[in-house]
Amino acid sequence: MDTIKRRSWAEPFKIKSVEPLRMTTREEREITIREAGYNTFLLKSKDVYIDLLTDSGTNAMSDYQWAGMMLGDEAYAGSENYYNLERMVKEYYGYKYLVPTHQGRGAENLISHILIKPGQYVPGNMYFTTTRLHQELSGGTFVDVIIDEAHDAQAEHPFKGNVDLNKFEALIKRVGAEKIAYITIGATVNMAGGQPISMENLRSVYQLASKNNIKVVFDATRAMENAFFIKIRERGYEKKTIKEILLEMCSYSDAATMSGKKDLLVNIGGFLAMNDDDVFEEARNMVVVYEGLHTYGGLAGRDMEAMARGIEEACQFNHLQARIGQVEYVGNRLIELGVPIVRPIGGHAIFLDAKKFYPQLEQLKFPAQTLAAELYLDSGIRAMERGIVSAGRSKETGDHYFPKLELVRLTFPRRVYTQAHCDVTVESVYEVWKNRATVKGLKMIYEPKYLRFFQARFEKL
Repeated sequence: MDTIKRRSWAEPFKIKSVEPLRMTTREEREITIREAGYNTFLLKSKDVYIDLLTDSGTNAMSDYQWAGMMLGDEAYAGSENYYNLERMVKEYYGYKYLVPTHQGRGAENLISHILIKPGQYVPGNMYFTTTRLHQELSGGTFVDVIIDEAHDAQAEHPFKGNVDLNKFEALIKRVGAEKIAYITIGATVNMAGGQPISMENLRSVYQLASKNNIKVVFDATRAMENAFFIKIRERGYEKKTIKEILLEMCSYSDAATMSGKKDLLVNIGGFLAMNDDDVFEEARNMVVVYEGLHTYGGLAGRDMEAMARGIEEACQFNHLQARIGQVEYVGNRLIELGVPIVRPIGGHAIFLDAKKFYPQLEQLKFPAQTLAAELYLDSGIRAMERGIVSAGRSKETGDHYFPKLELVRLTFPRRVYTQAHCDVTVESVYEVWKNRATVKGLKMIYEPKYLRFFQARFEKL
């Protein structure tokens, strides 16, 4: 009897070019992490072995994309690459208008300026750092309306990115629909562990918002990965293509911000897309102030062409299956070893539960920041904190936010690392887990005004 239940799979690409990695010693890493203030963002790339800091702009582009780079039309106005990108956005996302930006936060800045009036509220399915900051700088107040399961690292809900419709409706009744600038919907939800939102929930949110004349702004940064989860987890979508699912997802929104540096396999680029004529007119004017002319938005023509071609490639099922499969492989191995991670396994990263690693550390001793530093010390692997440091402070009181989730994110760039790199990562995390009892934590010795997790500095307690 054949005991093989499933044939092995491999990445749907072959390697054409390689970048040598530098190996360091423990003694060298002790010096470099101390000089970096125990903040992995302040490490030099040359001192990192396996870089899991982010999947933003760190993806490997294909020969098809590199070939497109040679066709860059660098005209200041009316670049042919802009029209190629516009055509692909309409075909795959379905929006009527396109305004390119240098990356996702450029699009967040534009839509926040256009739609938010001081004193208004912006509900969303969990905050994201740059998104919330742009909303606050425009005078808005973010309100979390995600389901409660999203704040529980161990809850096995298939769509932890879902909006709690009761929370959204309660906010509408409490402040009035006219006091809500829009609702922002992330797919997948990064800060919850890369968790998807269901199509049923997207549809219901759009219906409730439309009934109250509230716009829905979609954060489509990893929407293709979200579409993959809908295909494999939500009834009725098993036979639909990723492209079909993506188009339906976007149909339940009025506009979208996009960081092409994630889903779309490029090193730089993003866009703001929308259906509303008036919003487009304002965005087309405002982009000239902040980014560049409306047909380049701060990007070179070659970058727009790479992003247009990335849309085609990233929407392929085989690509997404391999990309998310790599993350699942690492997550399942860590679960087998008893290492606490956010469950179910998300789309772009493994999130280590730092509270369970270091129950001896209160949050003001920065357990997630500590864990990221310990992982680097062990092996040269660079991860990042997603806990109290990332959460920042209340703009009203100046007090720390204390998120329920205190996580370290191991973020996998697309088409960059092999299974052997995954195995090294698992072994290093497990070694840090075994040595968790003696860790004392960190104290913050420098705190920047905005988005402190990028530049804050710490020292060991």
